[in-house]
Amino acid sequence: MKKLKRFLRFSLFLLTVFFLAFFIAGGTAIFRPSLFDAMPNMQEMRRLVFLRDAVNERVRQRERYVTIDAIPQSLQEAVVAVEDSRFYSHCGFDPGAIARATLVNLQYGRIEEGASTITQQLAKNLFLSDEQSLGRKFEEALLALDLEAHYSKDEILELYLNTIYFGSGFYGVHEASIGYFGKEPEELELPETSMLAGIPNAPSVYSPYVDFILAKKRQIVVLDAMKRNGCITETIAESAKIKPLYFAR
Repeated sequence: MKKLKRFLRFSLFLLTVFFLAFFIAGGTAIFRPSLFDAMPNMQEMRRLVFLRDAVNERVRQRERYVTIDAIPQSLQEAVVAVEDSRFYSHCGFDPGAIARATLVNLQYGRIEEGASTITQQLAKNLFLSDEQSLGRKFEEALLALDLEAHYSKDEILELYLNTIYFGSGFYGVHEASIGYFGKEPEELELPETSMLAGIPNAPSVYSPYVDFILAKKRQIVVLDAMKRNGCITETIAESAKIKPLYFAR
C-alpha cells in the first residue's frame, strides 16, 4: 500500500511537471485561441492589482464586516477542511489538487472536480468574472500569488469569509449567521458552523432553506473532512451530526 501511494504521488508529480513543461514549451498552440491571445492584458493586470487595496478597504469598512477573532475557530477549520485542506501550506494555488482534478476531468471528459484554492476563490470574488477561459485562470493565479505575498493566511481567510456567497441571498459570514440561525457569528456552535461551511460549494443547492436534506448531507461531508484533518474527534463529529438545528425562519 505504501509503495502504491508513493507511486501515485510520483505519478502526480511527473504529470504536473509534464503539463508545466508542455505549456512553457508552447504546447498551448493546440488551443484556439492561442495562449498569447488568451493572456490577460498586462496593463489591465496592473490595474486589477492596484484595485486590490481599494476593494479590500471597502470590504473591511462594511458595517457587518467580521474580523477573524470573531469568527468561530470551528467555522475556520470547517471551511479549510472542506474547501482547501492545504490552505496553510500552499502559496496560493495547489499543484497537487490541479493534477488530481486534471486526471479526474480527463477521465470523465468534462469538469467534475475543481482545483481552486481559497485564495484563488477570493481573487475571483474580488476582481474577476465567472468567465471560464485560460486567460481568466491565468489572472486568477497571478492575483492569488499577489494576495499571498501581501496578506497573511488569517487575513485571506477573513476576507474570504466576509465576501463568499452562502446562498438564499446571504453574502458574508455575518449575513449568513443572522439569516440562517439568528445569531452573531461568535455565538455559533459546531453543528451550525459545519452547516454553513458546506454551503458555498453550491449555494443554490446546499442552502438549508432550499433543500434541508441535501444541506444536512453536505454538513456530514464537512464534519467528516474536519475529522480527517484532525480538527475534531470522531465522537465530536458524530455528536454534531445528530444535534438539532434551529433556523431563523
